[in-house]
Amino acid sequence: QVQLAESGGGSVQAGGSLSLSCVSSGSTFRTYRMGWFRQVPGKEREGVAAINTNSRDTSYADSVKGRFTISQDNAKNTLYLQMSSLKPEDTAMYYCGAASTAYAEVYAGRWYEDRSYNVWGQGTQVTVSS
Repeated sequence: QVQLAESGGGSVQAGGSLSLSCVSSGSTFRTYRMGWFRQVPGKEREGVAAINTNSRDTSYADSVKGRFTISQDNAKNTLYLQMSSLKPEDTAMYYCGAASTAYAEVYAGRWYEDRSYNVWGQGTQVTVSS
């Protein structure tokens, strides 16, 4: 079974930068899409960015466009999220998700819908102070 592990979260002042990583381990499956989501207590998980594994096409939430960059290194089985010009409203638990090709064929949802992913990491906390 595939496991995802996020790292790189922490506390930073507004305007600062952080880089998150998500490493895949365990048995492998063909990945269709990987994405980053975030969640604050009392709110639903929100799609931040996603990347199509094959085409490398990327998608971003309007709130992070121009500030966040998603990328992947297949040789290292790692997904990244480079975050810059951070704002206090970016404070959240950040999760990475993966959608296998087989799952995506059945649940062809939109990139920002968490039901479109079938494997999730445990999350890493990002706190931005003003």
